Amino acid sequence: MRKYLSIFLATLLIFVLAACTANEDAGEDPKDEDGATEEASEKVLYWNNSIEPTSFDPPVGFDAVSWSGLNNLMEGLTRLDESHTPQPAIAEDWDVSEDGKTYTFHIRENAKWSNGDDLKASDFVFAWKRALDPELAASSAFLGYLIEGAEAYNSGTGSADAVAVKAVDDKTFEVTLTSPQAYFLNIISLPTFFPINEKVATENPEWFAEAESFVGNGPFNLTEWEHDSHFVMEKNDQYWDAENVKIDKIHWAMVDDPNTEYQMYQAGELDSSNIPPELSEQLFEEGDVEIVDQAGLYFYRFNVTKEPFQNKNIRKAFALAVDQQQIVDYVTKGKEEPAYGFVSPGFPDANGQDFRETSGDLLKTNVEEAKELLKKGMEEEGYETLPEVTLTYSSTETHKVMAEAIQPMFKEVLGVDVKLQSVESSVFSEEQTELKYQLSRSSFLNDFADPINSLESFQTGHSMNRTGWSNAEYDKLIQDAKKESDEAKRFEMLYQAEKILMDEAPIFTVHFYNQTFLQNEAVTGVVRHPVGYVEFKWADKAE
Repeated sequence: MRKYLSIFLATLLIFVLAACTANEDAGEDPKDEDGATEEASEKVLYWNNSIEPTSFDPPVGFDAVSWSGLNNLMEGLTRLDESHTPQPAIAEDWDVSEDGKTYTFHIRENAKWSNGDDLKASDFVFAWKRALDPELAASSAFLGYLIEGAEAYNSGTGSADAVAVKAVDDKTFEVTLTSPQAYFLNIISLPTFFPINEKVATENPEWFAEAESFVGNGPFNLTEWEHDSHFVMEKNDQYWDAENVKIDKIHWAMVDDPNTEYQMYQAGELDSSNIPPELSEQLFEEGDVEIVDQAGLYFYRFNVTKEPFQNKNIRKAFALAVDQQQIVDYVTKGKEEPAYGFVSPGFPDANGQDFRETSGDLLKTNVEEAKELLKKGMEEEGYETLPEVTLTYSSTETHKVMAEAIQPMFKEVLGVDVKLQSVESSVFSEEQTELKYQLSRSSFLNDFADPINSLESFQTGHSMNRTGWSNAEYDKLIQDAKKESDEAKRFEMLYQAEKILMDEAPIFTVHFYNQTFLQNEAVTGVVRHPVGYVEFKWADKAE
């Protein structure tokens, strides 16, 4: 998901998705509904989704609040396992052509839809072409551009027939890529690439909108959905691997207040809770907080088309003036890791080494160098006085606090009085894309677990570039990496690309994200993927 979204980032820093207010009954104990309790023999999880899912239409619900639900209701050809590695799912195995471009997937004979229909290869053809349909305008469609003919169809210059996906027979699905893609098996685990029951969707185009009409193929069925209040999943007996699903039912609340969520957890009404900001230090000290990686980071963008940030040395001076360690220690206080590069920790390279560790610290606080570079940059531009600088952020308390923490660093290190400007979230992203700001806050969350996803956004003209920066060498490295089948060579290109990005400094990074939470000790096997969603296929709950 291209998640440079202010609401979503604020969520990450205060550990909740606070986009809307849940209904008053959202906090009621689901175990007491209708005066009844769950059968003692049932294993029931109580979870919080924070807010209403955007959509359970797989290519449309392109955010964490939709993905967590979808990933438990449906399944693609592959599924990420406990170590976040793609494994056979609806496809029991596959063949790859010698040129690495054509994949032939063999669908399990016992793969069925929750309504009992056989799952066919044609359901994948239907779903993948639908995701690319320009009339659907799915924001996740770009993920399919690695398929031959996909980008042309989605952009309106090609046809659906030219998209290189086909059903060889009912249980054989074939796809041809534009070039070999090392991360293909990873990316097709995402909801965008889930199958859709063609018969059901043809008869009812809104099949995904209500529990009564929802038809999935994953570990759980959607059995109840009271919009803006809660939804319920129950174990799907039609699922091909149902014997290994231990949880019988999952109640999902929609509580967007962190204190209410925490109180529900304390009362036993939820099996997990995010951390209320005001209690973070206390809870960390008590040692009950769990921390896992989140693939993404908080950063700022320079507009290289506006003075004074057309100058590389001035950009780097501002970047080096920011003390990332001080921010995570005294501002966010969520045990985040300072970001000295753009690619998050947790991505192994061709040698199994962590990309971030190997790439190293590329742009880290350096007061003396910052002063020298500012002086040099001003001389290069002929400035006697630096043009006025304004830092713009979207109007949430989280971004305000961050901006107010960084502002005095520029003054102390560079002697520059930076003005702060708050802009309504509803217009912030659009105006940032239109390059209306000099310096502005941003965020990034990975769509899939590969460094290419982090770095591709800064190609020339990319819709997510939002800096005006252009570098031909960088562009070539990214494009070549997308085509390279040799993993060692591909990662070397990505290492070089990140070094160029951080040296040119159209951005400066602040901190990587993580997930911090409390969880019932009786609950095990819950997988929290770095790309942002929760997995219950392997979950269990002790009595």
